[in-house]
Amino acid sequence: MNRPAPPPSDDDLHAWVDGQLAPERRAAVEAALADDPALAARVSLWQAQRDTLRQLHAELLHEPAPAHLSAVLEREAAPRDGWWRWGGIAAGLLIAFGAGWLGNAQWSATQRPGTALARAPAVREFVHAASLAHQVYTPEKRHPVEVAAAEQQHLVQWLSRRLDRPLKVPDFSTLGYTLVGGRLLPGENGARAQFMFEDAAGERVTLYVGQLDPKTAGAKPAPAPETAFRFATEGAVPSFYWVDQGFGYAVAGRLPRETLMKLATLAYRDLS
Repeated sequence: MNRPAPPPSDDDLHAWVDGQLAPERRAAVEAALADDPALAARVSLWQAQRDTLRQLHAELLHEPAPAHLSAVLEREAAPRDGWWRWGGIAAGLLIAFGAGWLGNAQWSATQRPGTALARAPAVREFVHAASLAHQVYTPEKRHPVEVAAAEQQHLVQWLSRRLDRPLKVPDFSTLGYTLVGGRLLPGENGARAQFMFEDAAGERVTLYVGQLDPKTAGAKPAPAPETAFRFATEGAVPSFYWVDQGFGYAVAGRLPRETLMKLATLAYRDLS
């Protein structure tokens, strides 16, 4: 008696999205996708995220490898006498790049033991503060922000001056969110900013921005570890966050993880 094929695992689905699924499993996976609209929608979202990530960093795929990495690759490849070995290492680097998808930011974090974001107190505090600020201000009806979206230019100039960094407001309109406004907030290492967005149903999402490295006279602080997107559930409100050049960014909201990821991707695109 023939047993029915097992349902596709996440590994099967990821392999199918990447075109790497074994031929003997492909028919079963495609049949499962045809029979399960929810599963098909989930896989479609993965495909859209993959395409977005490729577009964000497509230019890097054609750049030569940094000299120090090339030296390592040559040293590793030479004893094995095979162009296939070089290809395997290069493929491994591409996979690593795709997994990190903020490229050299993820490289920096993984090359220094002990600097993973989960262990960085400054980053933990930042993510917690982003969640707390969202929880405190988004329920407000009359005063959710200090400066309303009608004065967006003034808002951006004011917060840029206070944070000592040029800021921009990301465009979330493709996902149905428009700017409500923003406010100035205190942080561990100086001023921070919160931008608030709202959709037609009144659901709100916030972008929290701030310095993570303390500015101290006569001393050069250790930089906060840079990272690719990370999902955080610390506090009452989940967020996607990342660190770039000592600055933290967190997109927070009581939304499905996939929606929050899309918003964070748009924010990164507009702010990078």
